[in-house]
Amino acid sequence: MKIAIIGAGYVGLVSGACFAEFGVDVALVERDADRITALRQGRLPIYEPGLDKLVADNVREGRLSFHERMAPAIEGAEAVFLAVGTPSRRGDGHADLSHVFAAAEEVARTATHPLTLVTKSTVPVGTGRRIIELVRPIRPDIAVAANPEFLREGAAIGDFMRPDRVVIGTEPGERGERALATLRRLYRPLYLIETPIVATSIETAEVIKYAANSFLAMKITFINEIANFCERAGADVHDVARGIGLDGRIGRKFLHPGPGYGGSCFPKDTLAFLRTAEELGVPLRLVETTIAINEARKIEMAERVLAALNPAAGRRIAVLGLTFKPETDDMREAPALVIIPRLLAAGAEVVAYDPEGMGQARALLPAAVSYAETAMACLAGADCAVLLTEWNEFRALPPERLKSAMRGNLFFDFRNVYDPAAMRAAGFRYMSLGRP
Repeated sequence: MKIAIIGAGYVGLVSGACFAEFGVDVALVERDADRITALRQGRLPIYEPGLDKLVADNVREGRLSFHERMAPAIEGAEAVFLAVGTPSRRGDGHADLSHVFAAAEEVARTATHPLTLVTKSTVPVGTGRRIIELVRPIRPDIAVAANPEFLREGAAIGDFMRPDRVVIGTEPGERGERALATLRRLYRPLYLIETPIVATSIETAEVIKYAANSFLAMKITFINEIANFCERAGADVHDVARGIGLDGRIGRKFLHPGPGYGGSCFPKDTLAFLRTAEELGVPLRLVETTIAINEARKIEMAERVLAALNPAAGRRIAVLGLTFKPETDDMREAPALVIIPRLLAAGAEVVAYDPEGMGQARALLPAAVSYAETAMACLAGADCAVLLTEWNEFRALPPERLKSAMRGNLFFDFRNVYDPAAMRAAGFRYMSLGRP
């Protein structure tokens, strides 16, 4: 079976490599010439654990190839996936669908045989219908489907290979039946592990993606608010999270307090979901409140640091972790992008370290930020340390070693990585989230 994927970004590259691992012939189309050159040389544009080996193995086996031109990539393909970006439109928060529609139209004009055109990109409800209206006059035998992705950065390969479910949305009639049969065949390796296949309409599949991300964002925001409550009440948020998470109706995942969610999905998708709801005249008040609380959360974290330093001017602050989560180099909407500029604005000196994210961070953070080569070099001479991302290498650092490197004793652990008693025993004024 052959498929093509338009867009060699995060979703396209991970999906393409994983489909190839299933034994599928995958042609990835990417118009960025530099990215294509890098991919052909074995250099990946993103960091994702295990992806470099997966790509290299399948390129070597001839199942994964990279193309700048559409025609050779989609020739003979039974399904063509759209995995192009849908960033927030400047000014209003709506998803920018221009790349999706342009790619769909090009596929329709280039195709020489019947195929299934599948949206893998995250798109608002109604996008699939608009794609049908766009491609059907050009190529009537193209079937349109939606197959949203549910990949977590840092764990994407496992999520693809062992998913909770696969959602397939198709149009009514013969074309929809043909698309569903094609995609069921494509995902056949997952039948062996009894992965649920959720077959729906296109509109329902589109809503499932936004609803899932919005619910998870609300869950994170909820536990962050509970963490604030626990601090005042003298309770421990981790025990609270465990106590409620063991309830099967709630579940334990995404109940970890932090400095606010970020990344490529939750901020963008919650906002786009809200804007679509406004267009439809249906209030999504929980989603709206989640967005507002999350933005305020990042500012609140910066204010906690500044209040403890008081004054912050001339003080050296070491920031450990910059990416929005560990095991990725993704800086999109990371709390660091809000917190660090506020520290600098108060006159502090900021030095930062992240195992994978400093390349992206340099282009996004103010030029006044300096960067260290290691965590210990970052801490050297610091008056205050702020841990923003829970990379495993930070967990392995003994509190005594952390303290010996620093000049001051303020430590803000915004991921609750360390044991409070051990940190205080090492001489720190230790502040974490939601713990007495």
